[in-house]
Amino acid sequence: MQERFDRNRISVWAAEHQSFSGMAEAHQAVAFQFTITPEGIDLQLSHEALRQVYLSGLRSWKKRVVRLKNNVITGVYPASPSSWLFVVIAILATMYTRSDPSMGLIAKIQEHLPASGSLSVQCQTVVSAVVFSTMLWLSLIFTMKLCLKQLLSYHGWMFEQRGNVSNTTKVWMMLVRIFSGRQPLLYSYQGSLPNLPVPAVKDTVRRYLESIRPLKSDSEFERVNTLAKEFEVSLGNRLQWYLKLKSMWASNYVSDWWEEYIYLRGRGPIMVNSNYYGMDFMYAIPTPIQSARAGNILHAVLMYRRKLNKEEIKPSRIPGTFIPLCSAQCERIFNTTRIPGEETDTVVHWKDSEYVAVYHRGRYFRLWLYQAGRMLSPREIEYQIQRILDDPSTPAPGEEKLGAFTAGDRLPWAQARKEFFSSGVNKRSLDCIEKAAFFVTLEHEELDKKGDDPDVTLDHYAKSLLHGKCYDRWFDKSFSVVIYKNGKNGLNAEHSWADAPIVSRMWEYVLATDCFHLGYNEEGHCKGDVNPSLPRPQRLTWDIPSQCQEHLAQSLSVAQVLADDIDFHVFAFRDFGKGSIKKAKMSPDGFIQLALQLAFYRDRGTFCLTYEASMTRLFREGRTETVRSCTSESCEFLRSFENGEDVEVCRRLCQSASEKHQQLYRLAMTGAGIDRHLFCLYVVSKYLGIESPFLKEVFSEPWRLSTSQTPVQHLEMFDFVNYPEYLICGGGFGPVADDGYGVSYSLIGEDIITFHVSSKHSCPQTDSHKFGKQMRKALGDLLQLMTNNQKEASRSEQNHSPKPQSKKEL
Repeated sequence: MQERFDRNRISVWAAEHQSFSGMAEAHQAVAFQFTITPEGIDLQLSHEALRQVYLSGLRSWKKRVVRLKNNVITGVYPASPSSWLFVVIAILATMYTRSDPSMGLIAKIQEHLPASGSLSVQCQTVVSAVVFSTMLWLSLIFTMKLCLKQLLSYHGWMFEQRGNVSNTTKVWMMLVRIFSGRQPLLYSYQGSLPNLPVPAVKDTVRRYLESIRPLKSDSEFERVNTLAKEFEVSLGNRLQWYLKLKSMWASNYVSDWWEEYIYLRGRGPIMVNSNYYGMDFMYAIPTPIQSARAGNILHAVLMYRRKLNKEEIKPSRIPGTFIPLCSAQCERIFNTTRIPGEETDTVVHWKDSEYVAVYHRGRYFRLWLYQAGRMLSPREIEYQIQRILDDPSTPAPGEEKLGAFTAGDRLPWAQARKEFFSSGVNKRSLDCIEKAAFFVTLEHEELDKKGDDPDVTLDHYAKSLLHGKCYDRWFDKSFSVVIYKNGKNGLNAEHSWADAPIVSRMWEYVLATDCFHLGYNEEGHCKGDVNPSLPRPQRLTWDIPSQCQEHLAQSLSVAQVLADDIDFHVFAFRDFGKGSIKKAKMSPDGFIQLALQLAFYRDRGTFCLTYEASMTRLFREGRTETVRSCTSESCEFLRSFENGEDVEVCRRLCQSASEKHQQLYRLAMTGAGIDRHLFCLYVVSKYLGIESPFLKEVFSEPWRLSTSQTPVQHLEMFDFVNYPEYLICGGGFGPVADDGYGVSYSLIGEDIITFHVSSKHSCPQTDSHKFGKQMRKALGDLLQLMTNNQKEASRSEQNHSPKPQSKKEL
């Protein structure tokens, strides 16, 4: 027996690399080892590994303490925890003057103290006073929150003209300032935001009919009008009752259904159809060293996450005001993954993650970003990234294109995940990706430069970020950072958990921090020193059978067809920007929307149902609402303009169309939109098993022009005048309709507008480049119409005179 134990000594190692057991594994050390012999168990401890485990746990506990502290501060806001002491001292001081501010309540509390027999009378009085003070303090907090909530429910200010503010609004502004408190944390206003109101059915139906009138013939409109009136007086009221009941119970009657039915229940690919992208600086590349750019970018992302965890990020507000916006979507930026299901997907969020999943040349790695409880420096991250780039190992069978599962249809991915990734090494590796803070792709090729035309390079750049090779992104992660070989970068974001402004705000912070705060040394490397004792990034292992690889090939085939069909055109419009538009006394967003309508009318000879994304974050857990930009006013103006009507008449009609658009935008922001209300009525009808011809008609209409503005939220962090090469470029998305366009735009500073136009090659009626030329021409024509000083607009017309070109020529 002794010889058998000597020959076959059994060693069991804790924190083995396949167990994924925290920081002990990350440092490639073992916390303990025990050997079983006939004499007993020989236990050996690694003090260094235990120290790393201790420091990692200490960081985790610090985060819990910070979270608890922030919860207390947020819970009592707009008061402060220290105000409790002030109330207690005030009550005790009043009692010292032999006054009773409680009107007998302190005496009542004193009578019912559980330990009154063991306390002196004076102690009982003090304890009772403290209890009363605490109750009074909590009551005051509740009252202040309620008052602030009622104040934030007032939206009349939004419908008033600038410079003509009513006395009601002036008083309201003063009260909001008083009740808003000082130095709010990120989530301080969440408990004070009002709930999204449910509009009246008759108002929604009236606005809907008004929105489709310019798009329907007289006979078609009469048919829909009849369906709408029948719905309004019968089924609509019944469905409305359920929505009102839900609005009284839930924080937001739209958001959970919107996330589930618009995003998570979709069974088609989320790549292109749902995910969107964000770009790097348009022209500048701070360093050509891939690992160095990754080091700074990843460190900047971690800095943002640290500020997010501490709630040090200021709450978003309406630009130029102190009106807060909902920050609920920020909770799931990191450590979040969309998990496929056979009927519906789910969004899973973990409290914390200390590593990222990295993809390079078909291999997956786990890269720890913390050591001994501290965040790695940019130079240390660069060192680790370079180790991955220099790793000579080859992908395991099926590993290289594994990400294609997340790019294809959802049902095959859900079935494959259940069959091939529910146990063993595949489950452990998949868990590592899904529980990562975020995903990183290290491209082994430079971003191709397609000739000398920068616009063509941008077009290729957009397609690369949106879908890549269809397998080198993990489209289920909340966001994936892409670092190209020449230092260019960008990101791809999953849409179900949050909307683009949330990711855009983070990305602007990251880009500005990378270039203007962290910076690089003269050689282009990250600043700081390298710790060569850092453990190597861990290569994930897979055992993917041939049957799984067959399913993977099918998903890749579906995704590849979709990706190849996307046509992109990205350009920066520099002839003028919002500064010139404001001088023409027009809303920049309304101006651009009219230009898009004009471009589409010239492109197709007709008008179309147009989607512009607005936001409802004035309300708790608010997300988006639709502004139907194609109106009777805009159509009347465009017909008159194209028919060569008198200039003054066209100007008046243009101004009227812009004002109508602003009115619709304000209604959407204040909860009086059309589409989210109709959507929820439709969901209720499906729950009840009732078919509504009217609702069926509403949701059968295609959005051939889908648009969205991505506002710059950290403008103070950039200097486009002195550093014009550091021009942020915004982001974009795929077309919503097969025969339509997707248009994203950003107003950069006062003089630049960036556009991202998408369509499908398979539709003979769409061409992103042709539409882009029409947009340039339309912008110049509108400014020429609306301004007395026509120099800027005429220059735009000369530079972008239209000439017919086929897809093949473009």
